[in-house]
Amino acid sequence: MSIVVSKVAEPYAEALLSLTQVNNNLKETTNDINIVSQFLTNSSDLKKFLANPLITREAKKNIVKDILGEQVDANTLKFLLLLVDRNRIAIVDEIIQKFLELSYKQESIEVAKVISSIQLSAQQQQTLAEKLKKITGAKQIKLALKVDPKLIAGFQIEIGSKFIDTSIRSQLFKIGNALGV
Repeated sequence: MSIVVSKVAEPYAEALLSLTQVNNNLKETTNDINIVSQFLTNSSDLKKFLANPLITREAKKNIVKDILGEQVDANTLKFLLLLVDRNRIAIVDEIIQKFLELSYKQESIEVAKVISSIQLSAQQQQTLAEKLKKITGAKQIKLALKVDPKLIAGFQIEIGSKFIDTSIRSQLFKIGNALGV
């Protein structure tokens, strides 16, 4: 996320967090936002549609209502429609990411971004989360998983300002640099 987009996304995420505090529905809104995130992740067409500046606000609002109207709370839907009105729906991914960071911080949940060479099993995910709890001292760890076969083997973890890289690709890169290749 670029610095400019981050600066634009943050106030919207903070406003949504404030709204959840006023309505005392942080968990419900966080679940709603995760649902929206899943829809956007699973549908690149939806993401492209919402980001397209040539499509009218009304058309975007109708799509948001049709797709998410029954899935999310009325306040979450109003927030998404506000993003359409303010021409910020194109950066909804960044706003979601920022909101989830703030929400998890408030709930004392650390998010670990894990990139592995293969899909991790449920047991591996649980073991990794337990080890990360010990390392960070967090009450709860949420894993944001991604698969990148280019790592060859191993994984990379980003949690807070810490970065752990056990991938074969990075080890080969280090060997190549040491040999001057």
